[in-house]
This record gives sequence, structure tokens and C-alpha cells, in this order.
Amino acid sequence: MVIKWQKDTIPYFGDIMYTTAQCGRCTFKFADTIILSSKDPVCYSLPIRTEADLAARVIRSTSGTILIDEIGVMVEPGPISESYVTNAEGVLQRVRGVVESTVRWSEADGDFEKVDIALDLLRKIDAVIDNPETAPAALTLQIKDPLGNSAIISANAVSRGLTAEESENLKTGMIILNAEKDEIVYDISDEAGPIGKND
Repeated sequence: MVIKWQKDTIPYFGDIMYTTAQCGRCTFKFADTIILSSKDPVCYSLPIRTEADLAARVIRSTSGTILIDEIGVMVEPGPISESYVTNAEGVLQRVRGVVESTVRWSEADGDFEKVDIALDLLRKIDAVIDNPETAPAALTLQIKDPLGNSAIISANAVSRGLTAEESENLKTGMIILNAEKDEIVYDISDEAGPIGKND
């Protein structure tokens, strides 16, 4: 397996590392972008009330959890979570795409109660995207990031630090070893060695 990495700096994210891995024998490939910095745990909130709010820059790192409480949306980071830079409308469009998929799956399963709920969510999202000032209900976009690498860039966004308890209850999307919390065992016995072909 050939593993390559390269360090870079990206606006809003800071220092990052691109990594790729490719096996010369099989078709396995892997690529990732790792954020090398971490900051204080943070929560950003933006009520979407104007066109300017829809255009607000949103930086979501691999450790950011997106919440829109008014419609019950929570997007948590997973093991292959991706970071991205978009705007508030772009986040709503991503959520909209997932809800549309739910409509199709629920229709195929004959679960029309879920279809009705999903269609109601689509109406609320579309009303805000079309004109947030006349939408029947405002939506508030939140990003909570225990590593502090996510942000909403807008004069109308409010940021606050997360408590230790809030941070501990958030997923990070990656494996993090905390030497103070995790018990790390080192095998230095004579049996320890490289993994062989038959292992």
C-alpha cells in the first residue's frame, strides 16, 4: 500500500493534511482531508430571516453537527464525514435532498404517514429558501463543533462556547484518543510484530 500526504492551508479551516492511500494489488483506495488544528468548542447560531442570512458563509468541519430545531434536523458527523464551505441556503438544499429521498423511500414502502411528514418539511424549507421574510416560520441554523473548526460567518450569527458536558455529548466524526480518558495498551512482548499475510 502506498500512502501519500501533503500539508496545506485553507481559508477558514487553517492547516490541513491531504492523505491518500492506494493498494498496488487490489482496487482499494482511500482519500481524506484532515484538519490539523483544534480550537475551543463552539456553537454558532443564525436565524434565517433575510436573503442576506441565506447567503451567510457556512464552514462545516468534519467534526461539526448541524441542527435546525424547528424542523427536527440533526446532521451528525460520521467516520467518513466531509468538511465543506457553502452558504446557509446550501445547507438547506442539502437537507432538502435528504428529505426528498425520504419521500421516495417512504412511498416505495407504502408508509404515507412518513410521506406526509416529509412533504410538510419540504414546504417549510422551500418557504424559507424562496423568501425568508415572508416564510410562515423562521428556521435557525446551528453548528456545534467540539473541536472548534466550524463557523457561520455573518453579522447576524451568534457564537458561544460549549460547556464540557455539551462537547462530550457531540460526535466528532473521527477517532480521537484522549490519553486522560482512554486506556491505551502497548504490546511490547516477544509476540508483537508486523501483521503477516495470514493474520
